[in-house]
Amino acid sequence: MKKITAFTLATALASAAAPALAQEQGDMTLGFGFASVMPADKTNTTLAGNLSVDDNVRPTLTFEYFVADNIGVEVLAAWPFEHTVSHPALGDIVKTKHLPPTISVNYHFTNKSSVTPFVGVGVNYTTFWDDNAIGLLTGTPVSLDDSWGIALHAGLDFKLTERSSLRTDIRWIDIDTDVTVGGADIGTVSIDPLVVGVSYVMKF
Repeated sequence: MKKITAFTLATALASAAAPALAQEQGDMTLGFGFASVMPADKTNTTLAGNLSVDDNVRPTLTFEYFVADNIGVEVLAAWPFEHTVSHPALGDIVKTKHLPPTISVNYHFTNKSSVTPFVGVGVNYTTFWDDNAIGLLTGTPVSLDDSWGIALHAGLDFKLTERSSLRTDIRWIDIDTDVTVGGADIGTVSIDPLVVGVSYVMKF
């Protein structure tokens, strides 16, 4: 009996000392939330002068599949973002919409806390459409080229239940687009936004 008791106690202590896995291979999560796309606070010198792009908030959807313990492949989708391109002298000159689907590989750290951090890296494809000249450029043909770039990701999951959590995260995405106005290539605009989000994540 003493041996059994000692073995049971040792097993319990070992289990208590062992960190719990944040996520296990085969797990899947689905997240619903909102994100703010905040282009880098810098000017873009083009043939048209210094251009800037404003912020925008939209609903987001994420799906993540864990290919190994703690390692997940995540797809980010969103409702189309809308931005206004401005010139310091001309004011608002272009309105555009874009979708920034992003695929990332995330590593979720192992710990015994109700807060689990993660980091990730991936690739982003941003497609622009519905480009319209406004203000002083109204009626002028405008287009923004699509973009491929790296995406960096980090965040925290705050455990709510065994199968749900509240997530806050931040991404940096490399987005560069060539802008054409009136058929003339006026240069490249580096948007390079920070994307700050909050979402409700379910595991199944």
